[in-house]
Amino acid sequence: MDGIADMGGAPGWGSVHPPRQDEPVFSQPWEGRAFALAILSNRASGGNLDSFRHALERLDRAHYIDDGYYGRWLNAGELRLLDSAVLAPGAVDARARNLRGEHVEEPPVPEPAKPDYAPTADGTLRCLATAPAFAVGERVRARDMSPAGHTRLPRYVRGRIGVVDIIQPAGVLPDSNAHFLGENPQYVYSVRFDSHDMWGADAEPFELTVDMFESYLETPS
Repeated sequence: MDGIADMGGAPGWGSVHPPRQDEPVFSQPWEGRAFALAILSNRASGGNLDSFRHALERLDRAHYIDDGYYGRWLNAGELRLLDSAVLAPGAVDARARNLRGEHVEEPPVPEPAKPDYAPTADGTLRCLATAPAFAVGERVRARDMSPAGHTRLPRYVRGRIGVVDIIQPAGVLPDSNAHFLGENPQYVYSVRFDSHDMWGADAEPFELTVDMFESYLETPS
């Protein structure tokens, strides 16, 4: 699945170091298996990159934090299979208990209900016939909105004013794609924010650049 490996940050992001030449891709064998199972689960469920990200967001604390980075991926893959009724609720726990020598009844295999979804092209970049709504150097405001579902609009920039630095190619909108409501491709803008406008006069001085889809932005009044 293209782009899936950039989801959820990176393991050990708090102590980033250059990789050693002999450094293994996975520190434990089970991590590689979890990685593969997560990707296969998303495909088997009829999902896409954004639906998997949304599955990660819906995990409870134990499944997101306590189980670690690759445990998080594995849990999100299971959730996608539950979403599409490829797995029945409780099926994984029942199978694990039986493998441990217990004798419990496993739930019947459900009738899958995969989303009616097919991408219009490979990858996530799309071509638009319309011109971008905003120009380089233009002041824009990140919309102050709280979508009920998936979004890539960071909460900390909502309602803040920045300046467009770069207009990126149009891409599939995650907000709709995660819920199989259409690709709704939009231009993406690299918007530069001043730290003082974000966090007040006492903030450390620096500039922050955030990539945002066109529907995330508006013209300041």
